[in-house]
Amino acid sequence: MGVGMKNSVTIALAAGFLLGANLHVFAAGSESDETAPPPKSKTTTECKNGEVWDKDKKKCVKPQKSGFNDDQLFQAAREFAYAGQYDNAITVLKLARNQDDPRILNYLGYSNRKAGRMELGMSYYRKALQRDENYILARSYMGQALLEQGDVQGARVQLVEIRDRGGENSWAYRSLLQSLNGQITY
Repeated sequence: MGVGMKNSVTIALAAGFLLGANLHVFAAGSESDETAPPPKSKTTTECKNGEVWDKDKKKCVKPQKSGFNDDQLFQAAREFAYAGQYDNAITVLKLARNQDDPRILNYLGYSNRKAGRMELGMSYYRKALQRDENYILARSYMGQALLEQGDVQGARVQLVEIRDRGGENSWAYRSLLQSLNGQITY
């Protein structure tokens, strides 16, 4: 191998390392990236048995009796899902008035997939994308589900879709890219 080739290989390896390091730094997302995992709150740090923290009442309440709106239910369910409390997430999501909201459908997909109900999860991802084909987080989770099923090409298609829909700088894109590289799966 000539000197020019060695330098090219060294530069390529360094660039790959830096890219990998940058992906790791951004893996957790940022607060401005709505596709990133949510921060923990008292819902998952203090509440028990599927109860949700009510900021107004300053206590844990049963979600069925909370009077929360769909956005509040979604946020609580999302937190449950990321905390691995998939059945609690599903219970809360089912309370939302708008069951056609792509966010609700996506997290029903995520929670069911992570709870071991892959086909049901995939059906929710498809419904979410029927409602909003530009919902990149549903594409990211669907891509990760496809990877779990061994469909690497299908996952790559979803990554390209995310990129082509303007999501290349999002947590959703980085997360699926990391999954394709064998690093992490959400």
